[in-house]
Amino acid sequence: MVIALYEPDIAPNAGSIVRLGACLGVPVHFVGPAVFDSSARGFRRAGLDYLEHATLKHHATFAAFEEWRRAEGRRLVLLTTKGSMPYLDFAFRPGDVLLSGRETIGVPEAVHAAADARLRVPMRAGLRSLNVAMAVAMVLGEALRQTQDFPDA
Repeated sequence: MVIALYEPDIAPNAGSIVRLGACLGVPVHFVGPAVFDSSARGFRRAGLDYLEHATLKHHATFAAFEEWRRAEGRRLVLLTTKGSMPYLDFAFRPGDVLLSGRETIGVPEAVHAAADARLRVPMRAGLRSLNVAMAVAMVLGEALRQTQDFPDA
C-alpha cells in the first residue's frame, strides 16, 4: 500500500499524513510540487520526530508519478468528494496507491481520468468534505484491514 499526495497545499495536513505513514509502515509519495516548503514549521510540527521514520518519495510531475506507478503495476485509487463509490464498498489490494488531492481544489480532470477507482467517504448531506488527513486515515485503515497488512503490534 502507498499513500500519494497530489500537490499538497496545507503543510500540517501533509505532516500528519507522513506521520500516519511512518506509524503504519506505509510509504508516502509527493506528486508534483508541494505548495509549501517541506521545511515549513507546520509540516515539521505535525510530523514531529516521525519524519525520520517515514519513507518518502517525490515525483516532480504527475507524468513521472504515472511512469513509476505503471512500472510497478499498481492501481491508482483516488480519494475524492466526486467519487462514485463509498470506500467501504471497494475491494482493496496490497499494492494500491491511495491518492488524495489538494485540500483547496482537489485534482485536475486528467488525474481523475487516470484513476482506476474514485472513492468517497460517505458524509451527511450539505457538507463539503473532511480534512484530507482524516479522510486518508479512514480509507487507509480500511485498506490495511482488508489486506491484513497492519504492522505487527
